[in-house]
Amino acid sequence: MSRDFDPEPGKWYEDLDREEIFKVVSLDPDEFQVRIQWLDGEYQDLDLDAWNELDLELAEEPEGWVDEDADDEEDEDDLDDEDWDEEDDEDDDWDDEDEDYDDDDDEYRDRE
Repeated sequence: MSRDFDPEPGKWYEDLDREEIFKVVSLDPDEFQVRIQWLDGEYQDLDLDAWNELDLELAEEPEGWVDEDADDEEDEDDLDDEDWDEEDDEDDDWDDEDEDYDDDDDEYRDRE
């Protein structure tokens, strides 16, 4: 018995014939393509005809599932304080380098 489900990115499905679950990663309606990711991390592109031939059931996200692509994006966005190079701080101390500069009148003070 075939069950018809529209592919929805982010949702998990079970392929009842293969007895394996996968997640829909993206849907390109212009190209009639569905990109899925199997539990082992492998990606597969299906055309909509192939999608409609699958015997599917909705599934829950597996326990312990780690989306490595999402982790990579977070790592790029989140820099820990440990990642900051203290030498970079020294380069940013531009106002300490020239003590003869007077911020009030934007002129150099005469050196004694």
